[in-house]
Amino acid sequence: MRSAEAAFARVRAVADAVLHEGYLLYPYRRSSAKNRVRWQFGVLAPRDWAEAQGPEMPGVSGSADSWRQRTECLVRATAPCPLVRVRVRFLQVQRKRVERRTDTGDYAPVDALEAAGTVHLAFDEAVPRECDITVPLSELLTGEREFTLGAPGGTETEELGAGAGRAVRERLPLRATARLQAEELDGARGLFLLRLRTENTGAAGPLSTRTEALRHALIATHSILGGDGLCFLSLLDPPRWARPYTARCRNLHTFPVLAGEPGSCEVVLSSPIILHDHPQVAPESPGDLHDAAEIDEILTLRTLLLTDAEKREARATDRRAADILDRVEAMPPEILARLHGAIRSLAPAGAAAVPWWQEGADDGLCPATDSVLVDGVPLTAGSPVLLAPRRHGTDAQDMFLAGRTARVAAVFHDVDGGVQLAVTVDDDPAAELHGWYGRFHYFRPDEVRPLSHEERCDGRRRTART
Repeated sequence: MRSAEAAFARVRAVADAVLHEGYLLYPYRRSSAKNRVRWQFGVLAPRDWAEAQGPEMPGVSGSADSWRQRTECLVRATAPCPLVRVRVRFLQVQRKRVERRTDTGDYAPVDALEAAGTVHLAFDEAVPRECDITVPLSELLTGEREFTLGAPGGTETEELGAGAGRAVRERLPLRATARLQAEELDGARGLFLLRLRTENTGAAGPLSTRTEALRHALIATHSILGGDGLCFLSLLDPPRWARPYTARCRNLHTFPVLAGEPGSCEVVLSSPIILHDHPQVAPESPGDLHDAAEIDEILTLRTLLLTDAEKREARATDRRAADILDRVEAMPPEILARLHGAIRSLAPAGAAAVPWWQEGADDGLCPATDSVLVDGVPLTAGSPVLLAPRRHGTDAQDMFLAGRTARVAAVFHDVDGGVQLAVTVDDDPAAELHGWYGRFHYFRPDEVRPLSHEERCDGRRRTART
């Protein structure tokens, strides 16, 4: 059997995409509004702060700030005395201050500093961290084992120019634990349930701002599980005999999928971004663009169209943004041409797929006709609503839609048993086009307020005057 380390290395590209997804969004500038509300996936904040923000929304999606993750997956022992290997990976926030050297030789903090023709901006960066755990499976069957995670704090100083000033990078120490446990499910088949709980054990203060709490948080937290003498089972497409056992797995703010080459079973990637089994980075991709799950061609072309002033600000914002600009500007035409598309298969098209809501006609699910009760009002397709996204644990883009009026396009039931309202925003000039090809904004029922058609029209008129 191939070594666990080699198997871990084969999933690193996908794991790195998870690690940096949303780290810095196009156009990669500090002044961009969407880069002012950062770190949206896999945030494990101190418990005192996370619980002060309100009740936790349970589910497998890691888009909500929490203080914990739980991974439960199925694994078979394929050799005597198997070893379990776990790698927990995350980002540690690093605050970059820029300081100007004064006439007296002291340093004074500034928002921006130009030194030797290069601009430097104060900004929050992040440092990748990973912690490894190795333990015999037999030890996990006797009880839960606890392991210390985290990262040390520190301060680094970089001189800028010929005495013009300096950049000071400061990290606060992170404290966390990983708890591992195994439970035998089927001795004849050598089947076990493996449980990993990752928790932030630090403190930030319940009244801290989110920006301050993030300095004590594990960001983009995910884990890779593997081992020697182990074969993992898919929770998405398990063997028929294993389906009753998959129903026992309870995952919180993360979801495990088989990783590595299709057909392999040595490694599981448990990600706050829900993936399919055996996720892969497209071979045409020339490298990380931070929007790691987006379309490389669009981002490359848009990056090339940035003005010189915009590129200068992006380079000053973050070192990784400067690397992106360098890679895009140096991209050969033949590599750019490869990004336009690829044919994966020329097999004849099969019969049209049956929509998921029609697969089980007995459950009666249909987004176009389903409704959900909000403040005593049934909302269904066509209902007018006022958008009121939560302050925490929601998509950064949704925050900019607070107070806008919208129309419900469909009512969806998600994999966690919750309800999501697909809406189109009234004053979006492309709302009709978005509705035509199914591109919506999604809100939970507690993030909208029912409106009468008169209130909706009044809201649209106020928006138009503004």
